[in-house]
Amino acid sequence: MSRPFKTTISEGIAELVFDHPPVNAFDSAGWAAIAAEIEALGGNDDVNVIIIAAEGRGFCAGVDIKELAADRNLIVKVNKGNYDTFKAVHLNPKPVIVAVHGFVLGGGIGISGAADIVVASECARFGVPEVDRGAMGGGAHLQRLFPVQKVRYMYFTGEMIDAQEAYRLGAIERVVPRDQLRAAAREIAAKIAAKSPAMIRLAKEALNGIEDGNLEDKYRSEQGFTLEAYTTKDSQEARDAFVQKRDAKFDG
Repeated sequence: MSRPFKTTISEGIAELVFDHPPVNAFDSAGWAAIAAEIEALGGNDDVNVIIIAAEGRGFCAGVDIKELAADRNLIVKVNKGNYDTFKAVHLNPKPVIVAVHGFVLGGGIGISGAADIVVASECARFGVPEVDRGAMGGGAHLQRLFPVQKVRYMYFTGEMIDAQEAYRLGAIERVVPRDQLRAAAREIAAKIAAKSPAMIRLAKEALNGIEDGNLEDKYRSEQGFTLEAYTTKDSQEARDAFVQKRDAKFDG
């Protein structure tokens, strides 16, 4: 199986680019591969900064719902892949810059929320459709981007917010035209890569240490609720309706 991304390294900057048409939604094996690659880049002495970006219509649509609709037991592997990916970003010894465009959903929120810096194209839109897909998760990372009440509004309604609103709320460092997105990420990465790698590693560890709570523990807690959700008929109905392109009918 081919990897759903490509990686390049130049002048101390690694670029991991999602390339899995049509929407960069990854199955359990894909998430495991992404996590392993990010962790490996963190241990590569030729890498000082990591950029995560994407080709195609949007940054990341999250998990492959069709895989889970076919076999809900795979949620355990998907959960592990998500957890390992977000942890590999957040606890990576190297700064991670995420460059997003188009839709940023589900796992895309997890990666963005775990990152150190986010830049976005003018077309970027952020959302968590978890409730509508019969799942939980993403709240901990969304709350690292946005205020508590905004997170709850987005989570309960499923509504998305655009790049300008995300910038107003302080989640994004820059909003740029789509064709300037990767260049903007590289410009920031180059500034960081020019500094002492040892000092940057210490700085990231120190900044992670002063955050409120433990991001990984919070997300683990959410994943427990995902497993609980997957035992309900409404959760299966939500996934089936999505795959069959129809309105869901819930028992309540």
